[in-house]
Amino acid sequence: MTTSHAEPGELQLRPPRHEVDPRAIPWWRTSVLLLVAVPVAVLTVLGLLIEPARFWLLAPAALLAALGTVAAVVLPTWWFRLHRWEVTDTAVYTRSGYFWQEWRIAPLSRIQTVDTQRGPLEQRFGLATLTVTTASAKGAVKIEGLDQQVAADLAEQLTEATQATTGDAT
Repeated sequence: MTTSHAEPGELQLRPPRHEVDPRAIPWWRTSVLLLVAVPVAVLTVLGLLIEPARFWLLAPAALLAALGTVAAVVLPTWWFRLHRWEVTDTAVYTRSGYFWQEWRIAPLSRIQTVDTQRGPLEQRFGLATLTVTTASAKGAVKIEGLDQQVAADLAEQLTEATQATTGDAT
């Protein structure tokens, strides 16, 4: 989505420069496996307890386990290649998605809050999610899979930058 001919003073779009932290791959992989493990465990236990429905419960459990394993191996690596982010003097940029690509740009003058979150799994992998909230109807801009220190530094940098940026932040 790069514009090839930009007039002086005109914004030229380009892909954000930074990848998420490589530890996001095992974090996403573990998240997918945990998401799949619950229904597989329930179906397996029920299949072992309910003799007449054993096949009809264990077969979907096996299929779900196989599909979940493939998804846990393939998707996180793919997501890593697609997710990008960047913070400049004027905005926060994110890009994600392959089939349905989403580019989000939050001008510093429109930022209302900057937060970091670290769920239990993110803490285990030393990662954090940075959330930049604006008045956009689309919702907050999130950068997942950041090193926890990078996220903290970005939150501080963005907070200072938005304080110094004039604008309405609505």
